[in-house]
Amino acid sequence: MAKVRITLVRSVIGQKPEKRATVKSLGLKKISSSVEHEANDAIKGMIASVAHLVKVEEIN
Repeated sequence: MAKVRITLVRSVIGQKPEKRATVKSLGLKKISSSVEHEANDAIKGMIASVAHLVKVEEIN
C-alpha cells in the first residue's frame, strides 16, 4: 500500500472543533509538522476533510 506524507501548512486557529480534532488525530501539532501514514480509505477521508490546511505528498 502507498504511503503519504502529510504536512500542516495552515493554522487550526479559527477552525471548527471537528477540523481541529481531525488534524490532531492525523498526528499533526504545529505548522510545518509532518507525519507519514499508509494511504488507506480512513486516512484519505481525513485528508479530504482538512485539505485546505494540509499538503500531501505520495512516498514511494
